[in-house]
Amino acid sequence: MKNLFFILTLGLFIGCQGQESQKVLKAVNYDELKPIIQKEDGVLYVVNFWATWCKPCIEELPEFMAVNERFKDNPNYKMILVSLDTKKVMDTKVKKFIEKNNLDVDVYLLDDIKRMNMWIPDVDATWSGGIPATVFYKNGKKLGFRESQMTEFELEDMINENL
Repeated sequence: MKNLFFILTLGLFIGCQGQESQKVLKAVNYDELKPIIQKEDGVLYVVNFWATWCKPCIEELPEFMAVNERFKDNPNYKMILVSLDTKKVMDTKVKKFIEKNNLDVDVYLLDDIKRMNMWIPDVDATWSGGIPATVFYKNGKKLGFRESQMTEFELEDMINENL
């Protein structure tokens, strides 16, 4: 009986190995994205706008993932990537990029190019629309915005200031 319990427990343990929490990859419009990134739940949301075709975006993502690794277990922190790629490449190019680069965060593809003159200034009045761009929200309020590539240390300092 003891051996049967051990075998069942071991089987359950082995069966659960490799099961990671599933990250989101979803196409949304800005009206759907806004409540996701501006929740009033005490969490600091680090929201990075990027694209697979943007060289500075690609260069900064490994540093973002390094910072995310340090903070990901903090319940008051969440990083979200918002891809500005076209929806037609979401399941091919974007998904492959996420897998290849181990982007271990939720990724939303903002499929709302026709209304960009509405949502860009809503994110930040000073935003020209250039990427990468990173915005920090907590309890529905914007705490900071940066329209340029950020270093690992700049990002970490901004998170520490606002957690």
